[in-house]
Amino acid sequence: MYDVIILGSGPAGLTAALYAARANKKTLVLGGDRLGGQMAGIAVLENYPGWAGSGMELAEFMKKQCETFGAIVKFTSAKNISGDADNGFTVNCDNGQEYTGKTLIIATGASPRKLDIEGARELMGRGVSYCATCDGFFYSGKTVIVMGGGNSALNDALYLADLAKTVKIIYRKSEFFRAEAILRERVAARKNIECLFNTDLAKIAPKPDSADGELIVTTTDGNEIVADGVFVAIGHEANTDYLTENIKRDGMGRLAPTALPAGMFVAGDVHSELKMQIATAVGTGCTAGMDAIAFLNSRA
Repeated sequence: MYDVIILGSGPAGLTAALYAARANKKTLVLGGDRLGGQMAGIAVLENYPGWAGSGMELAEFMKKQCETFGAIVKFTSAKNISGDADNGFTVNCDNGQEYTGKTLIIATGASPRKLDIEGARELMGRGVSYCATCDGFFYSGKTVIVMGGGNSALNDALYLADLAKTVKIIYRKSEFFRAEAILRERVAARKNIECLFNTDLAKIAPKPDSADGELIVTTTDGNEIVADGVFVAIGHEANTDYLTENIKRDGMGRLAPTALPAGMFVAGDVHSELKMQIATAVGTGCTAGMDAIAFLNSRA
């Protein structure tokens, strides 16, 4: 029986683990399929105070820090959860194991929203990608499309511009309303980035007889663009499919702290009405960890 089980090994989960373990609570982190969550895919982390390295480097530092105080980190994902604070929360995992805790912190973050047009699913991993830092290397000297208009899309475009010959950003609105000004300025300054506004994608298909795996990308106005790859950055959805239907979620699958049963807490991008930033994830991880400690102490 653990005192605290934390689902997720991103900045929220690892911060919660640090606080819980440092308070001498027996702490287990079930970290999913990789360390760091979305943070791990950030090549250069500029907007987290006090850190100048990559997102993965920060994740590794956070993991080592919470392990220093006794937290255990296992890389497996929750399949379902049962029980309550009175009898313990039992987490059934995809590694075939079950783990039980007196409290549970949900910090499973969010995943990129998938593009729902013809060809997108069929060509995933064969020209369609949701991770620029993971797959950008394969498109060195080539032409790529980035779909989206928020911070993630512009960051992806800037990263790819250092590798690809040409980057075309396709965005359905007339300008980048949601992106930070500094990112808009950097995109405008890059000669190999072209912005196509008031445009959306309708279809992605392999280019016939292309020996290099080129794609034909059709827009909703009927234009065709030849590209080597399409990177999608159109928002995120919370990773909460493993929760039972009685736990209330918003339209993005995120959780409101006040709607959770006793002994269950939420942190990070899965937290409703939260700006999806590393700094806010760390803040809610701190809060969730301290709330779990207080809950345990009240029952001691």
